[in-house]
Amino acid sequence: MALRLGDIAPDFDADTTHGPIRFWDWKGDAWAVLFTHPRDFTPVCTTELGAVARLAPEFARRNVKVIGLSVDSVADHERWEADIAATQRTRLNFPLIGDSQRRVARLYDTIHPGASETSTVRAVFVIAPDHRIALTFTYPASTGRNFDELLRVIDALQLTAKHAVATPADWRHGDDVIIAASLSDEEARRRFPEGWRAERPYLRIVPQPGA
Repeated sequence: MALRLGDIAPDFDADTTHGPIRFWDWKGDAWAVLFTHPRDFTPVCTTELGAVARLAPEFARRNVKVIGLSVDSVADHERWEADIAATQRTRLNFPLIGDSQRRVARLYDTIHPGASETSTVRAVFVIAPDHRIALTFTYPASTGRNFDELLRVIDALQLTAKHAVATPADWRHGDDVIIAASLSDEEARRRFPEGWRAERPYLRIVPQPGA
């Protein structure tokens, strides 16, 4: 069955380039990004892994742990790391899961027969501290993922998990936000005593909390 937003992310044991892990124990109470690749030594994914490695300080600042997955062995991953370092001018600083038996790939439903019977699609799962899936997206093999967008969405998820707000289209950290529709005006006054700008009764805009 496909995983949906709000589902508990499956736990698993696996060998990785950083040693064996139990996923939930490795993740702890942090946020996590699990992202999949069709196979090692593929051109687009080589650039993606380099991009994520360069963004390590940004993920750390947000208390996000990153882990990669493809249907190859740890030994293959370690050989691929050398290519990534040579071509992307950075070393990997996060683990890659060895999944040659496709056990984790099947747990996360990332092998789609319409794309391939044997390789994972290029998916991303953002997993909240309570182990629930907060975001998923899937890219085709020919299009590199936008990791600046991933950081933007993580900022929004962390903000809305803490405050009763939603983020508007094209929101960036520091922009105004929208008071959650679930809050009555009375509740909103308690949470936002400085008031808000109402474009419509259902569209109540306030500065980003904590910005």
